[in-house]
Amino acid sequence: MLSMFELGGYTATKTELMAWLAREEAPEFILCDDETMARFLNGLIIKNRGSKGDEIPKPESVLSNNIILRKLKIALNLQADDLLEMLQLSNFTISKHELSALFRNPNHKNYRRCLDQLLRNILDGMEKKYRKK
Repeated sequence: MLSMFELGGYTATKTELMAWLAREEAPEFILCDDETMARFLNGLIIKNRGSKGDEIPKPESVLSNNIILRKLKIALNLQADDLLEMLQLSNFTISKHELSALFRNPNHKNYRRCLDQLLRNILDGMEKKYRKK
């Protein structure tokens, strides 16, 4: 994980990483800010897909669930069917059209905001899919 932060342009320490990964009720817990998380996700994309040129992508200062989902989709080379499968593993279903609305431009009339519950179910399904291997 530290190497992914590095690829995204942030040198994280092991202490910081442990604090970000701690449970919320733990005294050592520290919330990871949006820009740092964006750097991690950018590093994940670079690690899995390669970089575009020599420049490190500029991190977003504010992350939405839609941006997080988009970056995970890019980094893991996920297709709509993969995401729908992950949702099924979490006993959560949406249509392909509802899913595609999450990736639209926010100004588009059919744009849909990704709510916490949906992202949580995708992450849960992702864990079930990849941990069983």
